[in-house]
Amino acid sequence: MKILFATNNPHKLTEVRQMAGDRFRILGLDDIGLKEDIPEDHDTLEGNALAKARYVHERTGMPVFADDTGLEAEALRGRPGVLSARYAGPEKNDKKNMEKLLSQLQGIENRKARFRTVIAFITDKEEEMFFEGTVNGHIATTPAGERGFGYDPVFIPEGFQQTFAELPPETKNRISHRYKAFSKFAAFLQKNYSLPKE
Repeated sequence: MKILFATNNPHKLTEVRQMAGDRFRILGLDDIGLKEDIPEDHDTLEGNALAKARYVHERTGMPVFADDTGLEAEALRGRPGVLSARYAGPEKNDKKNMEKLLSQLQGIENRKARFRTVIAFITDKEEEMFFEGTVNGHIATTPAGERGFGYDPVFIPEGFQQTFAELPPETKNRISHRYKAFSKFAAFLQKNYSLPKE
């Protein structure tokens, strides 16, 4: 079974393909020649994920899913949240986003945070549904690690001493917010489309 992932982010695509394994084939937008920027102008993760899925489904007619992810810092009342990718500006610069986050948390003792991912899926029958995953942790005082992307170098998941960017990809992909959301999504697909189990 082929399912289209509505993303232009190669890092997300690689992660999700690793999570899917051989159960089904994940196509990216490059695979179908769709190179347009997809609007992300809603004020919730759910709204953005569904808007992206609808945008691509309307142009392809394929079963399609999209995700939106936010890093929510407790001391910042959930910011950067839905603005995570554009926190320091529309250019979506990971380094500047992290610098802004660390600057705002400077001198603050409460470093608790969580990553939250919402997947929106439009089925072959044009039904719309959501799958959510979260991982709790805290924000490091300085970036560490060369792996991952986004805020991975400053996020330390609960139960670990290393940032997401320091952990091996196979470890991150077993505990991450995206994995938890994708696991629920994959379970739905297995139940409804007779796919092989992991």
